[in-house]
Amino acid sequence: MQTRVRNRLPARACVRCPVLIVHASERPRLVEIRDNLLARILEAEREGWLGEIEGLPSSLTHAEEKLAQLDAQISRQQEPVDPGIPTFQGIVARTTAVAAPPEPS
Repeated sequence: MQTRVRNRLPARACVRCPVLIVHASERPRLVEIRDNLLARILEAEREGWLGEIEGLPSSLTHAEEKLAQLDAQISRQQEPVDPGIPTFQGIVARTTAVAAPPEPS
């Protein structure tokens, strides 16, 4: 049975799986997988392995999509978020002046 090591992609994780969610700390491993796929595609073409030539580009496309999703996620996390909470000066500036009471005659 394959166990998952915290913050690492499982050894048998398939990058084609749409349910696979990659954490930002796993980006180097995903880059390693993509680079390995590129090397395997070149080897399959050189050796004439038709089945490999047919299947590996699909895995490469999915790995590149996962990397793009991860990069977008990382860039969203680095952007500051304005929660829209008013400052004290903004609250105080909204007070109204009270009219003076009329003088008794």
